[in-house]
Amino acid sequence: MSNARTANFSRRGLLATGGALGLGALLAACGDSDSESSGSDSTASAKASGPWSFKDDRGTTVKLDKAPANIVAFTGVAAALFDYGISVKGVFGPTKTSDGKADVQAGDMDISKLTVLGNAWDQFNVEKYAALAPDVLISTMFDDAGTLWYVPEASKDKIAQLAPSVGISVYDRQLTAPLQRMWELAESLGADMKAAAVADSKKTFEEAATRLRAAAKAKPDIKVMAGSASAELFYVSGTNLSIDLEYFKSLGVNFVEPPESAKKVGGGWFESLSWENVDKYKADIIMMDDRSSTIQPADITEATWKQLPAVKAGQIIARSPEPILSYAKCTPLLTGLAEALEKAKKVS
Repeated sequence: MSNARTANFSRRGLLATGGALGLGALLAACGDSDSESSGSDSTASAKASGPWSFKDDRGTTVKLDKAPANIVAFTGVAAALFDYGISVKGVFGPTKTSDGKADVQAGDMDISKLTVLGNAWDQFNVEKYAALAPDVLISTMFDDAGTLWYVPEASKDKIAQLAPSVGISVYDRQLTAPLQRMWELAESLGADMKAAAVADSKKTFEEAATRLRAAAKAKPDIKVMAGSASAELFYVSGTNLSIDLEYFKSLGVNFVEPPESAKKVGGGWFESLSWENVDKYKADIIMMDDRSSTIQPADITEATWKQLPAVKAGQIIARSPEPILSYAKCTPLLTGLAEALEKAKKVS
């Protein structure tokens, strides 16, 4: 993919495909947006009765006569709600990979039962959306302007006319904040938050946070770098703005921090490096973006990458820059990093 195309890619598009989150590939511009499962008959499992309202992170309160039954959501949001027992009718965003398997952002959902309105950036089938008779659209927000994630700029007004929307902010806050907001949203939709599995998932998350804090305290000299790979560039994320990295940092994890001047091109999220300069920062552990729009560590062929001390030491772990916002899905992110720190050797 040419540098010219990279330069002309919108900031939101770059963020979606990885760059602004410390990810890289512009592969989200490719894919099968109009894929739709056959016999998509899943319905919301909300048990709430009577009027429904929810105040989102834009300060907007959505009010309906009853809890929404026909929910359409960004894939990652749908996956979080699914963990709490709430199903959706349709999704938009990375849902299935090129080989037809569930994308990492689809979580435990059976994607064959979902109507997929768009599988990649800037893809959203408005006609299919209207046919679902949506009660509400739910997505995350990666800025402070209320921009709904993966809702195309060109069709956002048409989409807004068909149903009210709810936005959960994942911008410049720690992971625990959007986790709590998703919990509150699921509860409002009728999820049983007192169910043993749900209650236990929150407790387990808190225990994992304690473990990560202890691991970070025991290994203060271990330097962690959050990276992402594209064909042309390697991206290094700073901790500011990203909900996972801000939280991990608050627990004491020692991160590589690109200077603000270097992150200007990435909107403050990341620094772009050529593969020749991938060794600019010293790191003992490298967390690599796990999204399907990026090149995974096993597929990186650059010689400079293979010579990095952390790579040679096998101290590479996965990172989920767009975590599924349920406690069950976020706990492994903490335990994975804690385990890596506990085992890590100083190699840089």
